[in-house]
Amino acid sequence: MLLQITAMPSQSRMIAFPRGRVTLRAMPASGGIEHVERSDYSWSGLKRGMTPFVVIQHTLSGQGVLSYDGRTVPLDAGDTMLVTIPHNHRYFVERGGDWRFFYVVLSGQEVMRLAGEVITTGGPVLRLSARAVDRLAACVIALLDGQADAPGEASSLAYRAIMALVDDVLSANPVVDDAVHPEWLLRVNAYIERHLAEPLTVERLAGVAGMSRAHFVRQFSRSAGAPPSEYVFRTRMARAARLLQSTQLPVLEIALSCGFLDPNYFTKAFRRAFEVSPTEFRVSGLFTMPEAPRLRPAAAGSAAIPIRQRP
Repeated sequence: MLLQITAMPSQSRMIAFPRGRVTLRAMPASGGIEHVERSDYSWSGLKRGMTPFVVIQHTLSGQGVLSYDGRTVPLDAGDTMLVTIPHNHRYFVERGGDWRFFYVVLSGQEVMRLAGEVITTGGPVLRLSARAVDRLAACVIALLDGQADAPGEASSLAYRAIMALVDDVLSANPVVDDAVHPEWLLRVNAYIERHLAEPLTVERLAGVAGMSRAHFVRQFSRSAGAPPSEYVFRTRMARAARLLQSTQLPVLEIALSCGFLDPNYFTKAFRRAFEVSPTEFRVSGLFTMPEAPRLRPAAAGSAAIPIRQRP
């Protein structure tokens, strides 16, 4: 399929259906093949509206550039970019550049959830297997060929596209079963979950673990893949996101239940995690971190969203 799509000319197709009685949680919005040779090609993840969607873009030849959370990485042939909207990023072509790629734009709550998992695990720039790239290419070809002319067929195509990434990235980075972790770590994790509305200082958690502060920080960071304070913050944000999506509780009540006494500070912290305010998150349906962080081996976890390092 990659050879077939490489030989195809530039083209694109939009997908839109009248609103039906059933809400589908994965739908394609557009897809195609594009060859960019102009320096004014630039897309900002903060200037494309508040409706959430996902862009999957695979480089066939040439080079694009992705600026993501203040870091910049080139998009070379064989790279697959995965970004969610809204988010603080920009992808573009440098002056005199040349970038050929195929892409698919997806929307829906389940697509946003899965994309968030893939980005957290593998980063926004991926090196997929040949099989995964072929699966993505097949989805774009099917879309261009008009094989998504009914809502159910279109939704199936969207699932196939996002699951190509899920199978390739998440299956290669499985979450470690809790049984392999030491008892003290499981005890601390359970304590965090039960006392999330209370102050959770490092000293307090070290006491639960039965360790000195310095030794606890080293051991927790190695075992959980993130420092204790960052792990607690991500757990608070995950609970806040779930409550905003699944309940009608006031934002103040959600803030208190997640350990934030100051609602203004909660709003700032939530915006730091999701790029939108709690109210905007609830209205838009954005859902990029549906679960609390799971305990992982240190090599697999990171406090920041990873971007693949260049040699």
